[in-house]
Amino acid sequence: MALTKGDDFPIHQTSEPVAYSGTDRNFYDRYFFNGYRAEGQDFFALAFGVYPHLNIADASFCMVRDGVQTALHASRWLHMERMDLAVGPIALEIVEPLRRLRLKVDAPNHGIKADVIFEGRHFPIEEPRFIRRHGPRAFLDYTRLTQNGRYRGWIELDGQRLSVDGFIGTRDRSWGVRPVGARDPQEVVPPAPAQFYWIWSPCNFESGSFFFHSNEDAAGAPWNRRAVWAPDGAGATGLTEIADCGVTIDWRPGTRHCRRAVVALGGGHGAREVVFEPEYEFLMLGLGYGHPEWGHGLAHGALAVEREDLKLSDVDPRLPQHLHVQALCKVTRRDEAGAEEVGRGVLEQLVFGPHAPSGFADLLDFAK
Repeated sequence: MALTKGDDFPIHQTSEPVAYSGTDRNFYDRYFFNGYRAEGQDFFALAFGVYPHLNIADASFCMVRDGVQTALHASRWLHMERMDLAVGPIALEIVEPLRRLRLKVDAPNHGIKADVIFEGRHFPIEEPRFIRRHGPRAFLDYTRLTQNGRYRGWIELDGQRLSVDGFIGTRDRSWGVRPVGARDPQEVVPPAPAQFYWIWSPCNFESGSFFFHSNEDAAGAPWNRRAVWAPDGAGATGLTEIADCGVTIDWRPGTRHCRRAVVALGGGHGAREVVFEPEYEFLMLGLGYGHPEWGHGLAHGALAVEREDLKLSDVDPRLPQHLHVQALCKVTRRDEAGAEEVGRGVLEQLVFGPHAPSGFADLLDFAK
């Protein structure tokens, strides 16, 4: 038996104790947050992951200040206890499920502390289930809820305290199967070219929140796509789905990062297009995504904590670990009559392999 704190809550998904999440070793459970001002360059983000079959939990907290991205990485043995939402100095608290969460960091030896409250602007949206196979093998099989919100609290970096009162941003929760931990030594046969196209764009406007995402194959056909408008205070039945949607991206020459993007929407939903104008890219490897050392689920022993500082202007955007970014953007909604509303959001991008509409033909060719 492996009874844990979670077994006293009605959250079982199989007939076994909560410590056992089916049989796929790549099962994971993850939290994500980002936050930024309506104007200005300050940005923070946090990721927290649990990998039940690897018996590991890890977390990263990041802040961008004066062009430098500072990350605090932490990893520990899970000890099969999925209800302990702390990894070393990084911790989460579910204050009010689906509405209010608290983020805490206490790493004075690494110059980073934080105490931040997230409060949702609306009921979370449930993105369509993501299922993708490589031949017979499940590559992705997960669900994500996404919610925009407002922040209050503070972050302290190297003795300088920043109030995040009034910050806006997004949090998500995803769970299921995706590649985690050490890479599988036995590849799928017959071999197939690596390809992935992912655009995710939660935006905050004064009048509400807009969400768009698209996964596409090499020909540009979407296999998972959705657009949603969420008015402030909307409940589960107050979210507006926009079925007719698509994205066009102008790629920055020599990169696979966006210079400008336009999400086109069908009529009758209050907006005909949403335009993204990136200001700078936040590197998702700061949260472990694609990080060569601090990738999700990698083993670092009973507990390990490390700080990492990257000057964004020195980063080579052509390196594989730098492809995955969230660009902080000015975002403009335009309606049928041409009226505009300006907001702020991120445009997450991870594109490798062929994508015909973008002009990409190989694993890592870049925009002309």
